Amino acid sequence: MTRKYIDCREYPSELNCTVAIGADSEKELLEAAVQHAVAVHGHQDNEELRSTLRTLFKDGAPHA
Repeated sequence: MTRKYIDCREYPSELNCTVAIGADSEKELLEAAVQHAVAVHGHQDNEELRSTLRTLFKDGAPHA
């Protein structure tokens, strides 16, 4: 199984967020990314957000 990640640094925002999240499964990564997007960035948890986040997942680990 390939580790997956999503990195806020790759998507500039007003917050200049530097959080990167990684997980061994897409399901686990999606749940963590949704929680972050809602709590920190003020997004609504809905299928559109989840679909968008899934397209931003990358294989491996975020760069330092």
